[in-house]
Amino acid sequence: MMDWTRLLNPGRLCRPDYADKPGRPAYLQDYDRILFSEPFRRLAQKTQVHPLHDHDHVHHRMIHSMETSSVGRSLGIQVGQALVERGLLEEGQQHVMAGTVQAACLVHDIGNPPFGHSGEASIGAWFARKFREDRGIPAGIAPEQRAEFTAFEGNAQGFRITARLEMARREGGMRLSYATLGAFSKYPCTAQGAADAALAGTSYVGLKKFGTFASEETLFAEVAQALGLPEERTPQGHRWWRRHPLAFLVEAADDICYRILDLEDAATVGDLDSATVQEILEEITGKPNREDDALMTRRDRVGMLRAMAIGSSIDSAVEAFLAHYETIMAGTFSEGLMEVSSKAHAFERLKEVSNARIFTAQRKTELEIVGRQVLFTILDEFHALFEALKACDWDSERLLAPHDYWTKLVRAVDLDLRGVVDDYTAAHALTDFVSGMTDRYALRVRDMITGQVPS
Repeated sequence: MMDWTRLLNPGRLCRPDYADKPGRPAYLQDYDRILFSEPFRRLAQKTQVHPLHDHDHVHHRMIHSMETSSVGRSLGIQVGQALVERGLLEEGQQHVMAGTVQAACLVHDIGNPPFGHSGEASIGAWFARKFREDRGIPAGIAPEQRAEFTAFEGNAQGFRITARLEMARREGGMRLSYATLGAFSKYPCTAQGAADAALAGTSYVGLKKFGTFASEETLFAEVAQALGLPEERTPQGHRWWRRHPLAFLVEAADDICYRILDLEDAATVGDLDSATVQEILEEITGKPNREDDALMTRRDRVGMLRAMAIGSSIDSAVEAFLAHYETIMAGTFSEGLMEVSSKAHAFERLKEVSNARIFTAQRKTELEIVGRQVLFTILDEFHALFEALKACDWDSERLLAPHDYWTKLVRAVDLDLRGVVDDYTAAHALTDFVSGMTDRYALRVRDMITGQVPS
């Protein structure tokens, strides 16, 4: 059984002996470091569901992350308080639990590329094409590492940002606490570990995707060991770990926010009519719409029902966590909380409506095609730059001769070539650059490299 003393470890990545400061616990410092970081700031211009939308009320990644952190805080304090009352958690630690979930929720989407999940798919498709062609930088990447790119994963990129790239690349990157990093990590495995486990028939919720690249596996292993996460091995010897219990709360907060708020956004942009949205939200709340309130507009009704649905879903997720507490702490629970909650049927209906009506909307589909072509164009151009760097034996000084095109391109986008020493690190530098772009910056770079005159 995992224990909360280790699971709420305030030690920091690469600074294990860090101790809380009076009035400034680790989770508060984590929250501030995330909030003030450049990668978090860029989320304000990254797609949540609706790319490049002009409507001010439609969610983008930053607003979604902040709303998720609010729901996560509520989940953490309610679960923590219940555990205190049951004698399973020390008094006061419920606030550490709430703050840790809040910080982990705030950072949960920090690795997502432009154009939402279609951006992830586009990066993966570009690399898959390059591997089929068997030329250029991707051709030099070992077969066991290729899934990191063909199935490019924002969760793993998020851990890479927090643990390595952000804050001047000092050891440990942002140096978030072990507790926050553990709660953030829904998929505590590498791509190779997940693939090997799948081949062996191992079924576990934390293996559905991967949450760390091989380049950061040692850093993640430090986190897992500090937290006491149970370690497993595939038949081939690759490591993976059982989830941190709070990762289930982070996942539930994300599910609650994007399922319910995507519905509200759909009503805002006209993909769903208000009556349909109200009906679905009423199924979650279990309460009928108050049609007798003549002063309430349709938007008011949807907003009221949305708030009630979130509150009701939080209560349901807390109940599910407590009902499955023993298996969660043993590391054997392998479901999402909302999938086993009293709101499971309603959330399945939300999923069906989203797949049928929201994710396939005409405007969204057209802009996802645009986004794919934008990313392909950028990846092609900067892949050529990295091929030129490889021809210079990875010596950036030789590449960046005065007034050369590559010099101007690197200067124009402020591209960081430090640490690029082989095909694998070049491929990651390429995905670091492209996935870090905002939607609109990606359009600007595409226009620049294709010769469009700046407006």
